[in-house]
Amino acid sequence: MAVKIRLQRHGKKNFAFFHIVVADSHSPRDGRYIEQIGSYNPNTNPATIVLNFDRALAWVKIGAEPSMVCRRILSYEGVLLRNHLDGGVAKGALTQEAADKKWNDWKAQRDAKIDAKVNGLKNDAIAKAKAAKAEETKVNEARAEAIAKKAAELAAAKAAEEAAQNAEQAEEAPATEEAPAAEAPEQA
Repeated sequence: MAVKIRLQRHGKKNFAFFHIVVADSHSPRDGRYIEQIGSYNPNTNPATIVLNFDRALAWVKIGAEPSMVCRRILSYEGVLLRNHLDGGVAKGALTQEAADKKWNDWKAQRDAKIDAKVNGLKNDAIAKAKAAKAEETKVNEARAEAIAKKAAELAAAKAAEEAAQNAEQAEEAPATEEAPAAEAPEQA
């Protein structure tokens, strides 16, 4: 029986996540499997990979053939490197301590790279938020200036209108004051 390590699709349309399974190569993609050894969620940034490292390594050692995507995931998680180093130890090409040292160095480098990416994404999000806030502040200031300018224009127009009304009242007031004064002596 040919055994494959492959992905089994789950989730909904346009939002899939995958189980990493060991299955017979003749079984359907989402069908029967021998063992589930992990999950892969490409919807997050960086992608979330949960893998039972020991079981994956055991299956690779007994000859389970990973699919192309699973090969990439196993390589990313270091399963293939560990298998390679263990093969070198078995052949006597290097000692177990040297293999462990290479493994630990690679693991530290990989973890640092992942942390750098996560921190870079956080810093980018913070920078975008600051830029959006600055842009919003600039737009709000422009709106406030436009409102203040419009209010000043309205106040000037209102003042001019009041001045015009006062001028009209001033012109009408002397005419009305003189008329009653002139009428008053006639009545007496």
